[in-house]
Amino acid sequence: MAEIIKMPRLSDTMEEGKVEAWHKKVGDKIAYGDIIAEIETDKAVQEFEADVDGTLLYIGVQEGEAAPVDEILAIIGEEGEDISALVDGGAEDSAKEDSSTKGTESASEETPSSDEAKKIDPEISENIHVVSMPRLSDTMEEGKVEAWHKKVGDKVAFGDILAEIETDKAVQEFEIDVDGTLLYIGVEEGNAAPVDSILAIIGPEGTDVSSIVESGGQLPENKKEDQSTQIQEKVAQPKSETKSEEPKKSSEKSSQTGRIFISPLAKKLAEDKGYDISDIQGSGDNGRIIKRDVENYEPSVQTQSDSVASTSSATAMPQPTFTAGEDKTIANSQMRKTIAKRLSESKFTAPHYYLNIEVDMENAMAARKQINAIPDTKISFNDIIVKAVAMALRKHPQVNSTWGEKEMTLHGDINIGVAVAVPDGLMVPVVNHADQKSLTQISAEVKDLAGKSRERKIKPEEMQGSTFTVSNLGAYGIESFTSIINQPNSCILSVGAIVEKPVVKNGQIVVGHTMMLSMACDHRTVDGATGSLYLQTLKQYLETPMAMFL
Repeated sequence: MAEIIKMPRLSDTMEEGKVEAWHKKVGDKIAYGDIIAEIETDKAVQEFEADVDGTLLYIGVQEGEAAPVDEILAIIGEEGEDISALVDGGAEDSAKEDSSTKGTESASEETPSSDEAKKIDPEISENIHVVSMPRLSDTMEEGKVEAWHKKVGDKVAFGDILAEIETDKAVQEFEIDVDGTLLYIGVEEGNAAPVDSILAIIGPEGTDVSSIVESGGQLPENKKEDQSTQIQEKVAQPKSETKSEEPKKSSEKSSQTGRIFISPLAKKLAEDKGYDISDIQGSGDNGRIIKRDVENYEPSVQTQSDSVASTSSATAMPQPTFTAGEDKTIANSQMRKTIAKRLSESKFTAPHYYLNIEVDMENAMAARKQINAIPDTKISFNDIIVKAVAMALRKHPQVNSTWGEKEMTLHGDINIGVAVAVPDGLMVPVVNHADQKSLTQISAEVKDLAGKSRERKIKPEEMQGSTFTVSNLGAYGIESFTSIINQPNSCILSVGAIVEKPVVKNGQIVVGHTMMLSMACDHRTVDGATGSLYLQTLKQYLETPMAMFL
């Protein structure tokens, strides 16, 4: 009996999910635990596993598209099972919830005809699985399909990687949790869909899923018929591929399916090296290009000469990507959408004010030098700052707080969010219990979290629960700046570069090293005096690092 897989709610605030990648295609066999897709939230891309066995009969949300929570992602069932009535029934259930006040008219529309009732055969529908866009983080509203690893007609098994889903934080592989055939893909690569929109349908090979597509998908009307026809054609095609044909080059695969399967890391590596991914042969699942393939790839002589000529030309005169005077439109990523939404809400909700203080970093520099002289030990100034920030919060719990309409919360744990710049925006991984950790522990954890953030492999739970945030632009030569509070925190500390300049010490002008700190405070929780006292303590810890350990 076919089963509808809906877009799951992966967090308490998730409203929609976006399909980053499908790892299965319509017609593929699916087993319990298979990764069928990757779903993007505003925090991360998570792999989505199938929890049933069968064939992927229908995909409701195409790669790159988003769908709301509880929308049909896919249908999984037995190969050849008719799921048209199942999709119709799913659409009617949704309509019933939205129009329960329409009385008998609504009731009559929701009651299937005798012909439709015949189509909802339990023996058939139990083998259809609708895979929905999952909610992969607490703030995810839609997901984007970065890549499909399966195409319509492919067999899928439990645990197979079906697609890769992009959130504003990461790209995650999405696993299928059923066996079957990928019958339909609802979100094409590069498109986004809300949480719970239809990602795909999995079921028995040859099953007609046109009705599901027409009633449960998020596609425009003029595209639904095209998708339906495409599904029927692909499902009807005989399986004539042999194992010897599987390890084909990605360019051959692209010509057949319109897509090149490549992992996010391999794609970034290829872009950095200037390789044309259509020339690289993949060794992964179904010819997927993985990191090893890019590292082992050797461009042809012609390609290398072209690359050299191109590089020489670019060195002499950088080539613009578009002509002068021409506007260029770039689609907003999930990350940029979330940054815009969250920071706008913070700026216009929390009454910001700013406090600035200058810190003498001579002793901190000396302490860092001594610590780094220890074998296999290397800490940064930012590690020292994170530790000092956490220790100062112990003495000023009012700063480690969150505003609520009825009450204010003073957090018992001290969890420091560390802003990390990534290619498309900003992530804030969290160092939990920073006050209880050593400098080397903080250093190792920050390096690990920053690396995951830049590779977009960080988990949602690694970016949750911060009580105070640190943003450091010193590495970019910025001496002083202010930040927008990372709610629900009450404060964010902006750290500038260490500057060598004349300072007055003991009545004498000498060369010193100073650093500017600026703290943005929410006036609802932290008054000026409270924030000032906190900065005084922080200044003391940085100017006398040993005081932190007393």
